[in-house]
Amino acid sequence: MTAYFDQCPDGEPRDVTGVSAWLDRLRGGIGAGRKDMTLCDTLLGLLLLSLMTVLYELDRHGMSPIIAPADLLISRLVTIAAIALLLGLIVFSRRRIMASLDTLEQAQEARHQADELFNLTDMLQSADSYEDATAVLQVTTQQILPSLGTALYIFNQAGDQLELSGAWNLPQGCEPSPTLAPNNCWALKRGRSHLNDPLHGSVCCSHHTGSTVTLEFPMQARGSVFGLIKFIGEGQEGCVKLRHAERIGRAIAESISLALSNIQLRETLRHQSLRDPLTGLYNRGYLDETLDRLQRLAERNQSHLSLVMIDLDNFKALNDTYGHAKGDAVLSDVAHVIQGNLRSSDLACRYGGEELVLILPDCSLDQALTKAEQCRGRIEALSSLHHVPITASFGVATYPETSKSCEGLMGSADAAMYQAKALGRNRVEWTACPA
Repeated sequence: MTAYFDQCPDGEPRDVTGVSAWLDRLRGGIGAGRKDMTLCDTLLGLLLLSLMTVLYELDRHGMSPIIAPADLLISRLVTIAAIALLLGLIVFSRRRIMASLDTLEQAQEARHQADELFNLTDMLQSADSYEDATAVLQVTTQQILPSLGTALYIFNQAGDQLELSGAWNLPQGCEPSPTLAPNNCWALKRGRSHLNDPLHGSVCCSHHTGSTVTLEFPMQARGSVFGLIKFIGEGQEGCVKLRHAERIGRAIAESISLALSNIQLRETLRHQSLRDPLTGLYNRGYLDETLDRLQRLAERNQSHLSLVMIDLDNFKALNDTYGHAKGDAVLSDVAHVIQGNLRSSDLACRYGGEELVLILPDCSLDQALTKAEQCRGRIEALSSLHHVPITASFGVATYPETSKSCEGLMGSADAAMYQAKALGRNRVEWTACPA
């Protein structure tokens, strides 16, 4: 966890958690250890030089008849033993210092990974979409696991397939599949991490291809599975790195899982706030907000904007005769066939009761009349499915053909719809609103 700071009375930041001081001590310990290593290396060099000097002097005095051979041998042995003891102590100290340095460097690396994980979790809390979460994950994994590839898969809306959200740092020649079937993945079936290691004959997922080694984690939170994250290595070295990265990989998977869960929850709440629960069409509030924006856009760009008002004929009688359950089923099917006849830029809204409204940007009067007639025919075709007469009356208005401004489109379309009712129902009409 990264350090937090408060303001001291003198205005200087104060470390609340003490983490910064700990990190400074860690860095200081590594620096001191490296200085000790340098000192040990220097002492070793001096002792070796001293040993060579002593041996040289003993050899030189050994030529003198003053020193007896036995005394000379004993002096040599004592000197060599003392220097060897010092060498041993220094070598032992050097090894201890090296081990301490390794431990300190590992602690520093773990500290760095913890900081990156904290930043990942913090950034993911602000992610509003799967694209945001993928971008944050990419930056983090490139910092923590730069030598491993990563691929992120997220379940589609139907929940029957995993779709590739992003992949990066992949080994050469590695092409991740754009989709995965959940029943082909051991990690998803087991609900835990799974290593696909063809080099050592491990059980591999059906979707795994090639000679790469992958470590896969299911992304699950609050009892639901949201996707799959894969870390990818190459060869024996990649396999070793993946095994060492399993702990950090699990932490990353847990963080991204919770973020995806929050994103899905926000999407669900947003959908509920904008959509009618029975028909799945946009509600009245969204209609008013969007229509106002599209009207201003059409007037500024001098482009077409069409509005279609739809009212189911004799719907109250249908409810009274066959029950509200039948009426709800009919209304739901009507909404479905209408949505199937629209472009991606068109909007279908439930205006209230059995009244529906279509907003058709960049759609002329003739095009809107054609589309309305197609919807009318498809609604009438539902009669055979439900074994009751089902028809609808349509009113169409278009800027600028039927109105010099967009403000009167709704009133014009409503008037045209009542004109269709008056002329016998089950028809499409249009009329110009007052200039």
